[in-house]
Amino acid sequence: MFSGSLRGRLLWWLLLPLAAFVSISGVISYRNAQTTADLVQDNALLSSMRIIGEDIDWDNGNVSIQIPPAALELFESPEQDSVFYRVEASGHRLVEGSLELPLPPQTGDKPTLYMTRLEDGRAVRAVAYVRQLYDTGRTEEVIVAVAKTEGSRDAMVWRLLRPQLFGEVLTLVLAMVFVYLGLTFELRPLMKVKDDVADRNPSQLQPIRVARLHVELRPIVDAINQCIARMGQQAATQRQFISDAAHQMRTPLTLLVAQIQFARQRENRDAPLAEALAGMHKSSRKLTTLTDKLLLLAQAESAAPVSACERVDLSALIAGVLEELIAFAQSREIDLGAELEDGMVVTGDEALTAALVTNLVDNALRYTQAGGRVTVQTTRLNDIAIVRVIDNGPGIKPDARARVFERFYRASSHADGTGLGLPIVREIAHRQGGTVTLESGEDGIGFVATVGMRIWTAAT
Repeated sequence: MFSGSLRGRLLWWLLLPLAAFVSISGVISYRNAQTTADLVQDNALLSSMRIIGEDIDWDNGNVSIQIPPAALELFESPEQDSVFYRVEASGHRLVEGSLELPLPPQTGDKPTLYMTRLEDGRAVRAVAYVRQLYDTGRTEEVIVAVAKTEGSRDAMVWRLLRPQLFGEVLTLVLAMVFVYLGLTFELRPLMKVKDDVADRNPSQLQPIRVARLHVELRPIVDAINQCIARMGQQAATQRQFISDAAHQMRTPLTLLVAQIQFARQRENRDAPLAEALAGMHKSSRKLTTLTDKLLLLAQAESAAPVSACERVDLSALIAGVLEELIAFAQSREIDLGAELEDGMVVTGDEALTAALVTNLVDNALRYTQAGGRVTVQTTRLNDIAIVRVIDNGPGIKPDARARVFERFYRASSHADGTGLGLPIVREIAHRQGGTVTLESGEDGIGFVATVGMRIWTAAT
């Protein structure tokens, strides 16, 4: 039942010995209650026997007795027990009482306590003794026996046992509650460690804090931190490799593009060669663009979290990006416009924020048909700056939206692209504490990419 819960297993191991103790204590309490009830019952039987025995006397040479009421009043109880007595003279002559009450095998002048059964099968507790009666030159042995059923005795056992059982069960229940609450409270640091690890994004490789952890948990967290450090080192090595490789490829690729462009400008009447050079020029430009994207992605992934004191004039930055892309928009006959609020300042890195906006707008221009429209809007919602890039192009199918943030995934093959634009946008946004959402345009026409960024506030 508790196989999957550390709290449950600890609770089980703590309560198992306590339950055993309560069980043993309950058995002991039951036996003590029985002993006490037996002692009270036996004392009442002995007292009644003595009262009856003291009232035996001679009457005209015969043994006679008058049972006093006090001898039977001792047994009055709510349980209405049945009382039996038997006074028998020598020769088995019944003086008083009932022959239904059996006598013990042996009797003497000392009281004999014994358990017996009546003819109808009822169990009774009994006591018997022999009293010597003396008359002129004559001695008579008289056996006196008194018995009662055990209803009052059993009731007394439960009256004595009930408070003990209640206290022990209450102790067990309270122990369960307090142990459970204690375990829940003491295991909260472990739950915080779990939440700290579960809530992290894949690029967050800072060590877990161990300041307030229990001594028993620190070796576990230290091992996790060592694993995080190794993962961080490996990730940093990979990012550095991509960055170095992109830098190393950029120079020869730029030179290759320039050489191909120079070769195309030379007079050449060989049509197949000219076609091959054009293809080489196109492929080299794609490779250059891919290299630049990889370098930018590596830079975004390796960037440190943005400080709250870093500020970017978002409106001016977007205006500058649109100036750089206006020529590309005109070459595709796309109307590129903007609806910007003045003076909107956000928290972020200026170079990365420019790359984010550039990739969003470039992506919209590439996938919007000729004669289309792309508009950049900025609005403010409380302490969040909202940037929307809206186009009236073909959009992205709903089943493909979940994958457009995957690297090298392209939702459409009808436009040139690397499949890295939106992954770069998301990585930069997350690094700067922002969000990225994608949705269809108004009336299902076109596409809207929305980025939320924190408004910069002066430190107080």
